[in-house]
Amino acid sequence: MSNLMLRMLVAMQRRGDDRGQTAVEYLGIIAVVVAIVLAVTGTSIGTTIMQAIQTQIAKIK
Repeated sequence: MSNLMLRMLVAMQRRGDDRGQTAVEYLGIIAVVVAIVLAVTGTSIGTTIMQAIQTQIAKIK
């Protein structure tokens, strides 16, 4: 088997193994989102952000 054919075969096999996110990756994303939500709602930053959003909405009306 030539070197070029071997490289193509290995490349095709590598591409076939990667089919998207796994459950562990999804759980990691969910954990990060939950941590952000808890940080925003549990601190004064959440109220500051909410007031800024309400101010901008009031400007539109």
